[in-house]
Amino acid sequence: MSNVFETLKERGFIEQMTHENEIKEILDNEKVTFYIGFDPTADSLHVGHFLTVMAMAHMQRAGHRPICLMGGGTGMIGDPSGKSDMRRMMTIEEIDHNVECFKKQLSHFIDFSDDKAIIVNNADWIRNLNYIEFLREVGVHFSVNKMLTYECFKTRMEKGLSFLEFNYMLMQANDFLELYRKYGCTLQLGGNDQWSNIIAGVDLVRRKEQGNAFGMTFSLLTNSEGKKMGKTEKGAVWLDPAKTSPYEFYQYWRNIDDKDVRKCLSLLTFLPMDEVNRLSALEGSEINKAKEVLAFELTKIVHNEEEATKAQTAARALFGGGLQGGSIPQTEMDKADFEEGMDILSILTATKLAPSRAEGRRLVTQGGIKVCEKKIDNIEHKITLSDFVDGEILIQKGKKSFHKVVLK
Repeated sequence: MSNVFETLKERGFIEQMTHENEIKEILDNEKVTFYIGFDPTADSLHVGHFLTVMAMAHMQRAGHRPICLMGGGTGMIGDPSGKSDMRRMMTIEEIDHNVECFKKQLSHFIDFSDDKAIIVNNADWIRNLNYIEFLREVGVHFSVNKMLTYECFKTRMEKGLSFLEFNYMLMQANDFLELYRKYGCTLQLGGNDQWSNIIAGVDLVRRKEQGNAFGMTFSLLTNSEGKKMGKTEKGAVWLDPAKTSPYEFYQYWRNIDDKDVRKCLSLLTFLPMDEVNRLSALEGSEINKAKEVLAFELTKIVHNEEEATKAQTAARALFGGGLQGGSIPQTEMDKADFEEGMDILSILTATKLAPSRAEGRRLVTQGGIKVCEKKIDNIEHKITLSDFVDGEILIQKGKKSFHKVVLK
């Protein structure tokens, strides 16, 4: 067994633990079965999930066995942790579809062969629960007074906390109990916003089974200002290339703040810490070399090396002023549409650089749009065939968002 505890600690993953000495000892001396839960709130994992996936990968590389718990049951309730409002209620069909998407993505990062890891869906025991039996077996061990002191509930008390959501902690705690009984799972891991839920599960296993159960949380993926990373003008940064292209994914990491380079290299890549320290110590314009390494390594892990190379080539071509690079987001449009010219607002909405004409008008009037490196400041401006070079034009929004229009 490699010393994964020290690896996680050195790289900055570990935030809180229930029993530090015991956790360190079992990780050093035993093959531990542990779990991380993923509620299927969308049809793709995002970069916030990816931090816990990386922790899981480090654990597996050290010889431990992950359980990826799909929240096909808990997803029907919704976790109130970190949320100011109740989540949208999803249909069973939506949840099951999202679960399948998560399974496919996780298999890209975790080795499920030969029982090295397993995927389990808590729908198997939650959807058919007998509520009275559940209350008698699980609910009796929970104090409402104590639950109301947990941060995940306190932050919701002003706006209102539904009884539906109040049950979530019991459901998640019961998950740990089920996994302990069926698979010998003794450790739950998760983001630091899951601390209250994890404590509840550890306590339940210890009460019901008098067995060893432990919990550990990881840092959330936040920037130097404490704000969650992984958000862009278009929304979340997804791991699905159909939702966030490899080029857009690469560009997000290439353009992070200088202060966040070390944290992201440590948490989101497998680079040795000596290399992380060397890269993050670069100063001035040299730090851009570290950002390129971060963007390339992360895109390689999430997509593959070919896509990472294409994205890097495209990014370098753009910064060099060219139109090369097949990974730049692009939209094909009919040549006939430009014979008499198409107005800039129509192009911005067609390419989704602007969600509406009103937003497009704001971008143009504020000087945020360039076509072939020329600023467009008139909302009536039309793009004609004469603007195209080899059947392409490059549209730039702000400093960092690019899109190609290709004639067909």
